[in-house]
Amino acid sequence: MENSIEVVEIQKTFQQQTAIEDVSFQVKKGEIFGLLGPSGSGKTTTIKMLTGELGQTVGKIKVLGMESDQIGSAEFKAKIGILSDNSSLYERLTIYDNLKLFCRLYNAPMRRIDAILRDVNLHGEKSKTVSKLSKGMKQRVLLAKALIHEPELVFLDEPTSALDPGNAAHIHQGLRRLNEAGTTIFITTHNMEEASALCDRVTFLNHGKIVELDRPGELQYKYSTHAFHVETFDGEQLVINNTPDQAERIKELIATNQMKAIHTDEPTLGQVFLKVTGEELV
Repeated sequence: MENSIEVVEIQKTFQQQTAIEDVSFQVKKGEIFGLLGPSGSGKTTTIKMLTGELGQTVGKIKVLGMESDQIGSAEFKAKIGILSDNSSLYERLTIYDNLKLFCRLYNAPMRRIDAILRDVNLHGEKSKTVSKLSKGMKQRVLLAKALIHEPELVFLDEPTSALDPGNAAHIHQGLRRLNEAGTTIFITTHNMEEASALCDRVTFLNHGKIVELDRPGELQYKYSTHAFHVETFDGEQLVINNTPDQAERIKELIATNQMKAIHTDEPTLGQVFLKVTGEELV
């Protein structure tokens, strides 16, 4: 499968401090890829290198077939969308007029405005002036701006950080529709529930280094003890190893109608990250 992003042994050093060290990964065309880690792990630095805002100190980067010297060019920018901590809006204009302006800049059809406003749950608010919006509403307008021209590849740096669960879920639905239409999505987040819900594959970044990379379900399986947790009708909480010698015990609990509930020991993605790194996601 063709790759949208190829990163080979990159390093980024600021003066004497190394922010990213020996990082390599590939993002397949058409997938949702998550770069996960706590604040200060190097997620934003990585996204800035992939979008041309920063250059790598060492290593090779290729995005949409373009080498480092082409990343950041006008041709490159026309193919991508970005939501980052540097994204901004025209505060005196309405939501609609902001997006109208960005449609002109990107040569996108004006009909995209209503469609994208529905995706970010702001269609009924389009006449509001940006300066009067809450932080969460501004975040949704910035997301609409990043997606207005239907880019081949979109970079989202903590896209739902200021949103309530309802609006975050609405954004997730819009991102899935965009992805189903062919857009590759690269997302950085420390929200492991969001990553589990959205991402085809994730990589854990900790102290500037990649410590794991796989599908969320595969990582959860890898770090599971695979034991059965059983609750009986008497209120007992049993932990039974998932081994052949325990099969009769499970069978007996079912045959004697003692089993109220059973589930396997599958950690959350956040618990996996903690096991791998010893770091809390803050």
